[in-house]
Amino acid sequence: MHQRKNRLISCKLPLLTFVILICIWEFIDYVFQIREVILPNPHEILASVLANWGILIKHTSITMLESVFGFLIGSSIGVLTAILFVYSAKSKQALYPYAIALKATPLYALAPLLIVWFGSGLLAKIIMSALVAFFPVLVSAVKGFTSIEQESFDLLRSFSASKWQIFVKLRFPNSLPHLFPALKISTTLAVVGATIAEFTGASMGIGHLIVNASYYLDTSLMFAGIVMISLAGILFFYSIEFIERKVVFWQRTD
Repeated sequence: MHQRKNRLISCKLPLLTFVILICIWEFIDYVFQIREVILPNPHEILASVLANWGILIKHTSITMLESVFGFLIGSSIGVLTAILFVYSAKSKQALYPYAIALKATPLYALAPLLIVWFGSGLLAKIIMSALVAFFPVLVSAVKGFTSIEQESFDLLRSFSASKWQIFVKLRFPNSLPHLFPALKISTTLAVVGATIAEFTGASMGIGHLIVNASYYLDTSLMFAGIVMISLAGILFFYSIEFIERKVVFWQRTD
């Protein structure tokens, strides 16, 4: 009963916050009479969403396709690289600084290069999405694989467990509470990476839609695109959180 009440409150609070923010936005627009080309009010954005619904769904689907594939590829490579680092200290010493350097490189510096190398199709956007999703998973996976209790490790070793058995029965389960928060962060980064790559060069996707709308000073459509990709990103995030609740069930809290 207590958990159900908490869930109800957690659902109502974001909705209440949203209503308050929309009311404040509408009030400010009414008082200051802000031009739509500068800052459209919420009902103008809603009208743009409804008027361009088919186009928005099409472009959002393309961006989310790039984001999901980028997320899956980047996360998989991050986990595999973390396994390599755990079992090979020299590999970690040799490669970890380059992973950090990759993360520190601004996205806008990478996007034009990827467009030149891989063209303006889906591949460049998927690679960009994978690159930004890779690092959080790598760091958290390394932390999870190595943060094991010495007693548990010694127990498995006493039963002559192989490295593979220790990984499957101890390291991997232990890494899940560390890994899933990183995966949730990577969902949002994957969407950001794909969208930024579309800003640089694309014929489809929300980034392309926003750039085109900016050329024609259609600010309402720009906001509509932002709203659509934001909602899709939220859905992506909470889908991973749903999987986390099912898989890492022992970590549940009120």
